[in-house]
Amino acid sequence: MNNRTANCVTTTNMIRIKQTASALVIGLTALTTHAAEPLYQTNFEKTELGEVPNDFLVLDGDFAVKQEGGNKYLELPGAPLDSFGFMFGPSARHGNEISARMFGTKKGRRYPVFGVALNGVNGYRLQVAPAKRVIELLKGSTVVVKVPFRWGGGEWLRLSLQVHQTGDAEWTISGRVWADGKKAPAKPTITHKEAKAPRNGKPSIWGSPYSGTPIRYDDIVVKKIAK
Repeated sequence: MNNRTANCVTTTNMIRIKQTASALVIGLTALTTHAAEPLYQTNFEKTELGEVPNDFLVLDGDFAVKQEGGNKYLELPGAPLDSFGFMFGPSARHGNEISARMFGTKKGRRYPVFGVALNGVNGYRLQVAPAKRVIELLKGSTVVVKVPFRWGGGEWLRLSLQVHQTGDAEWTISGRVWADGKKAPAKPTITHKEAKAPRNGKPSIWGSPYSGTPIRYDDIVVKKIAK
């Protein structure tokens, strides 16, 4: 084989290697993009005013989509003063994260209570309780841990909750709460560990309009926890 032929073969092989590498990169990118896609999401833009998304299971409460400034959101009325919620999305035991934006206002010394939950009605709930000046993590109706938190109302908050297996017989439930428009905290706001496997159940969102004013919800997302 002369030098010219050898050079041609080498060039051809290099082209094939680059094409193969490019194909692998594209394939891996596609897989990564697919894996990063939410399991469930809604911003209510496709839902008619006065309605709720068809895939919501409203447990109680007159939830309805409203609009302000061109933005749609879900609203829970300020009355009656009770606890209300709805379920949606895929069931899971662990490995998922739910996040959402929430807005409420105070009236005198009264504040709303709102939160996100995983693992069904009696699962784990991350709850903002401004009147108590705390963030609570509940298992069913029992508060298992709480941390100090102050919120004056009248601004959107972001909440996220995840249940993750961190050992052979250990599950970590962690939540984050931060002001909308700010960067999410690097470390969880609140954390709890369980030795018993979580039950299978759907994500849910809750609210108690104890201030007598509406609670708003937007940008609900359920996704796999990044590894």
